[in-house]
Amino acid sequence: MLEGGDPGLQRLGMFAGPACHFHGCVEFFPLHQIQAADHGLRLGFRHGLGLVAQARQDREGTPGHAGQVVHEFTATAFARHDVLHWARSLAGPSCRGLYRQRPVLKGFAFQKAALRNDRTMHIVTGGAGFIGSNLVAALCARGEEVVVVDHLRQGLKWRNLAKHNIAGIVTPEELHAFLARKPPVKALFHMGAISATTETDGDLVAATNIALPQRLWDWCADAGVPFIYASSAATYGDGSLGFEDDMRPEALARLRPLNLYGWSKLAFDRRVAQMLALGHKRPPHWAGLRFFNVYGPNEHHKDRMASVVLHKFNQVMKGEAATLFASDREGIADGEQKRDFVHVRDCVAAMLWLAANPQASGLYNIGSGQARTFLDLTRAIYEALGRNADIRFVPMPDDLKGKYQYFTEARMDRLRAAGFTLPPTTLEDGVRSYVRDVLTNAEDPFA
Repeated sequence: MLEGGDPGLQRLGMFAGPACHFHGCVEFFPLHQIQAADHGLRLGFRHGLGLVAQARQDREGTPGHAGQVVHEFTATAFARHDVLHWARSLAGPSCRGLYRQRPVLKGFAFQKAALRNDRTMHIVTGGAGFIGSNLVAALCARGEEVVVVDHLRQGLKWRNLAKHNIAGIVTPEELHAFLARKPPVKALFHMGAISATTETDGDLVAATNIALPQRLWDWCADAGVPFIYASSAATYGDGSLGFEDDMRPEALARLRPLNLYGWSKLAFDRRVAQMLALGHKRPPHWAGLRFFNVYGPNEHHKDRMASVVLHKFNQVMKGEAATLFASDREGIADGEQKRDFVHVRDCVAAMLWLAANPQASGLYNIGSGQARTFLDLTRAIYEALGRNADIRFVPMPDDLKGKYQYFTEARMDRLRAAGFTLPPTTLEDGVRSYVRDVLTNAEDPFA
């Protein structure tokens, strides 16, 4: 309805629809009743609540209502007589009469600044998840406007976002409608996926890990928005063909992932390679990221799929021995299975660098570049806790037999050649900081 209209109004309108639909907590005021020099609209994006508040000194927010959360703002607009019609058309009748006492904010000193019309918004799908929430934290620390696309549900994922001033939350089901409003997106980071390596629902995995990134690729191509997406080292299978992040179609065709998740990630990588070869439309800048074994803050919600660091830490803190899978492969001793363990902050640094360097489009490994044993990792946990190591071995679970990677090591040549020079965090330093700075803070083990 705002097609071709004022860009500032379009920007304010991004959240009004979803907020009314999901929460029924939006109240609109005719702006001609407010002095333009001193008052305006304040849109509270925090926690996904859309609120347009009238600045008055004789009222205050009712406890428990949306008014409480609008203590910071991301946008200020000034009085326009045509906004009332626009606001009513967005809100509709469903947003009327839902509260006996409307949430209205006590007086604020509104800044006299116009909305910027340039691209200012970052979208992070899976933004409440492990890698996504760490990316959100880094973007928010830079003062960026970040929209999270995710489900919070009844678990701990909301804690991953609690410390950060996000612009809003959109559910995956509402993402298409949100993008159809043409928000001023600076970059779209697609971290959302079904990442469980034990998932068996092929239709669900295909829809989430192949069809969805295809739609986002197409949208970014049409909108001229950079697209950074998560692939996985699971695409390399058992590693017998090496770990070269080679984007050539013939190189991708040789890979044999060990599970449904790895296949789905490879399928989209191959689709990207095919689209590029055929000259299909593409985003102005893009990057696919093959994450290796990532560890670090904000993975409590992942349960079984959380990193070995978190699992072993929990065992040790319960007074138990740290258990590792015994080897069922000849020539590899128990605990000598090797992975490329990479701290999540290194992953975030690479993503931010790639987003800022449009000349570096391509498929890249994201790892430390050095394989280390599970024994090394577990001993580092004990060292960080100042305890003597107590490590025992248990049989490999049946659902992992034949699907377990015994060796991974990222080839980092391509990313280094593109210009990314940040040295990786060593395993010992990364585990020490994760354990001492985050996990041992029992009241708030989130970043």
